[in-house]
Amino acid sequence: MLTRHPSGHPDLSDLVVVGAGVVGAACAYYAVRAGLHVTVIDRGPVAGGTTGAGEGNLLVSDKAPGPELELALFSARLWQELASELPAHIEYEKKGGLVVASTEPGLAALRAFAAAQAGAGVEAAEVPPDRLTDHEPHLAPGLAGGFHYPQDAQVQPALAAAHLLRAAAGAGRLTLRLGEEVTAVLTGGGGEVRGVRTQRGEVRAPHVLNAAGTWGGQLARLAGVELPVLPRRGFVLVTEPLPRVVRHKVYSAEYVADVASGSAALQTSAVVEGTPAGPVLIGASRERVGFDRTLSVEVLRRLAAQAVGLFPVLATVRAIRTYAGFRPYLPDHLPAIGPDPRVPGLLHACGHEGAGIGLAPATGALIAAALTGREMPLAAAPFAPERFAVADVVAR
Repeated sequence: MLTRHPSGHPDLSDLVVVGAGVVGAACAYYAVRAGLHVTVIDRGPVAGGTTGAGEGNLLVSDKAPGPELELALFSARLWQELASELPAHIEYEKKGGLVVASTEPGLAALRAFAAAQAGAGVEAAEVPPDRLTDHEPHLAPGLAGGFHYPQDAQVQPALAAAHLLRAAAGAGRLTLRLGEEVTAVLTGGGGEVRGVRTQRGEVRAPHVLNAAGTWGGQLARLAGVELPVLPRRGFVLVTEPLPRVVRHKVYSAEYVADVASGSAALQTSAVVEGTPAGPVLIGASRERVGFDRTLSVEVLRRLAAQAVGLFPVLATVRAIRTYAGFRPYLPDHLPAIGPDPRVPGLLHACGHEGAGIGLAPATGALIAAALTGREMPLAAAPFAPERFAVADVVAR
C-alpha cells in the first residue's frame, strides 16, 4: 500500500509514471482518481511511441479464453464508462468486429474459437456467406462465412491518451513533464524506490511505474531488474478519406493465429477498418527486427493485396501515407502489470503487444488498486512482472 508524501512540493509525488502513451495515461488517470499525486514523464510527446502508431483497436474477438481475455472484457466495460466521461474527440465507436474465413476449414476453426470464448462472456454470432454483405456490403464474394463480435470497438489512441491526461490534470494532482528522458531510477539504502532522475534533475516519489512500452525492458534495467520486452514491428497503410465503405473492423481468420504466434518472421494478415474521419486503416504485419524503422515495400504490397482481396472496392483507392510502430512483446503474450517484488516501490505496466490501447483502462485500474491496497478488480497473478525471473530459475 502507498505511503503518502506531503503534497505541494513540485518535485514530490506519490507516483512517477514513466511513459505518456495510452497505458501510462490510463494508469495516471486511475491513480489520480484514487486520490494520488502523480507525475508523468516521457522523453517525447504524449503518445509519441507505440500509441501514436496504433489503430485504436479495443478487441475481445481475437483473444482466447484466459487472463488476457478477462482483462479485455473488463477493459471494454471501462472504455464504455470513459466514453461517457471524456470528450467525443476520442472517437470511441462500439462498431463491432467481423472475422471472415475464405475456406470451410477456416470457418470451422472460427466456430470452435467462438464457442470457447462464449463460456468466458464473449458475444459472437455466426454469419453465413449469403449474409456477410448485410454487415459489409463491399466484401468480396466467395467467402465461406464469418463471425460478428458486437463487443469490439475502436478509439483514436493519441487523442484518448491526451484526454485521459487532461482529465487527470483537471483534478489538480497531475504534473506532466515531456521531453525529459529518465536516466536513472533512484533507490534508498534498502533498495527501495525513491524516484527518478532526468537530465533536468530528480523527481522524488515512493513508487515508480514502468509504462515505457517497447522500451520497458530498458527502464526495468535502470531499476536493476530484467523484463524481456522486445519490439515487434508493424506497418499500417492509410487511404485517402472515403465515404463509410467499411463499417466494422474486418479481419481474416489468419489474424487470430498471427496474434498468438511468437515467431520472429514476417507475418501479414488482412485487417481493414474505417474511421470517423474517413480514411481506411489497413494492417496488419508483425516481425521482430529490433528497432529498425526502414520502410518495407514488400510488407506494404502484401497489406494492400490482402485488403483488396477482402474489399475489391479498395483497388482504385489511393494510399496516402503509411506508418510503422513497435509492439512491446513479452514471450508469453501477457503484459506485466503490478508491483515488482525485486525492487520495493517499482511497478510495471508494459508488454501489452498489440493490445495496449484496448487493455489500458483495466491496466490502470489494477495499478491504482495495487497502490492503494484496494481489492483487485480481477486476478492479477497471471501478469506478475517477476514471473519471467521465476521461469529463468526453473530453466537453469
